[in-house]
Amino acid sequence: MAAIDIVFLVAYFVGVAAIGYWSSQKSLATSKSYFLGGGSIGWAAIGASLFASNISAEHFIGLAGSGASSGLAVGQFEWIACFMLLLLGWLFVPFYLRTGVFTMPEFLERRFNRQCRTYLSAISLIAYVFTKISVAVYAGAIVLQTILGWNIWLGAIALIVATGAYTIFGGLRAVIYTDFFQAFILIGGGIFLTATAIIDVGGFGALYQKVDPNFFSLWKDINHPDFPWTGILFGAPILGLWYWCTDQMIVQRTLAAPNIEVARRSTIFAGFLKLLPVFILVLPGIAGRILFPDVEPDRIYATMVNNLLPPGIKGLVVAGLLAALMSSLSSVFNSSSTLVVMDFYQKWKPEASDRELVRAGQISTIQLVVTGLLWLPFIGLMSNQLYVYLQSVQAYVSPPIAAVFLMGILWKRATGRAAFNTLITGFILGAIRFIAEIAVKAGWITWRPLVAYATINFLHFAILLFVISIAILVLVSLTSAAPNQRQLEIFQHSDAELEKFAGSHRSHNLNVRSSFILAAIVLVFWVVFSPFVVS
Repeated sequence: MAAIDIVFLVAYFVGVAAIGYWSSQKSLATSKSYFLGGGSIGWAAIGASLFASNISAEHFIGLAGSGASSGLAVGQFEWIACFMLLLLGWLFVPFYLRTGVFTMPEFLERRFNRQCRTYLSAISLIAYVFTKISVAVYAGAIVLQTILGWNIWLGAIALIVATGAYTIFGGLRAVIYTDFFQAFILIGGGIFLTATAIIDVGGFGALYQKVDPNFFSLWKDINHPDFPWTGILFGAPILGLWYWCTDQMIVQRTLAAPNIEVARRSTIFAGFLKLLPVFILVLPGIAGRILFPDVEPDRIYATMVNNLLPPGIKGLVVAGLLAALMSSLSSVFNSSSTLVVMDFYQKWKPEASDRELVRAGQISTIQLVVTGLLWLPFIGLMSNQLYVYLQSVQAYVSPPIAAVFLMGILWKRATGRAAFNTLITGFILGAIRFIAEIAVKAGWITWRPLVAYATINFLHFAILLFVISIAILVLVSLTSAAPNQRQLEIFQHSDAELEKFAGSHRSHNLNVRSSFILAAIVLVFWVVFSPFVVS
């Protein structure tokens, strides 16, 4: 690292600290200010935060690595996310804002029952602590060690403490505004590295000629081990529905909007930003395959940063990596503390004042920071295989959650009993798949039916589990008592409530046009990068 690179990194940390301090000044007044940013944040900040919360250090490593291994196909998850963000804005957000909920489990209680809320709160917290926090710390520490040569423990401690500090004192407002700053840092760094890598290869023409043309096809054969077209078309949207429309870490940002049209515009803006990772993360991975053919795919991105970038630009790209890591960590800390306080602490102390709720949120965030620090001794035990296992857990528990939310909004006859049975049955089936997959790979299980169950492509499994979940939900709903009036209150709103959360007619029309443009761009990409055009 040259002196100018250090200057960029110091400037980055100073910028994050300044924005965190400025945005935290209004965050401690009420629980809504601390957990939902006071419901007054603009669409650009929320949209950038949606993007930055999603992109973490493992995206830089994983997307570039997948690009080097198999081409653009992994980018399907990024572009399908554009449609899921539109679904969040047009279908789910109106229900979330009008009901005034703080958490997604709270919404399930309003629509179904307390058991559904408790289940989702518990499973979300477990997933956040043992997958999102641990994976983010692991990936970030490896990046710092590979690129900067930092001691793995010192780097991880510094990032966890720095991220935890502005999250503890600033709440969601500080998280969103620092995300807004960090989003453009990571985009800028990605653009610089992409341009440099393609120039070194000899341009787009040389890039296309030096790799298999199939690398530029989004649609793979049905037997492809990772990205079969059937799994992408029918399975990936299920995972996207869960992540973008029902996950607390993502949806909580939209709850900070003053009305539905602002929230909707933020999801559209985030959708446009999600067009970029294919070009600034996956594409440079393909170029890295040519430039560094002997380097392992997961080390492609770090190798390019170390070997291609001049002084100054390297500091900017490293700042982008840090921005990705810190934005995701802060989002997990904030969302987890919201779940702890609103779904558990407030139920335990319903008379708690706003001041007590804010203090409980700060304490729970400190506990999460400590948990992240306690995880550090186990970083050395993590391997790429364990990383894959941790990621797959989410794929195995998300289809029933997606089914319950979707049917709860689209079908008034869905009952609380049916929703809870669906969540529990889906969890059991997903857990069996997870355990069986580990056992089969270890050679402990050879029974052919169980081997087949454990080795089906995870996207195809998501389809199967989603269909089973819908079937259970429908059958149990039709054989149980209809929902009561309280459970259907989310569908009933007074004119005053509708007016409070409605935006202007002009804003609505602009959102409609922007949504169509975003969808059209993705469809064009699907055609341009289809096997027929590529061949």
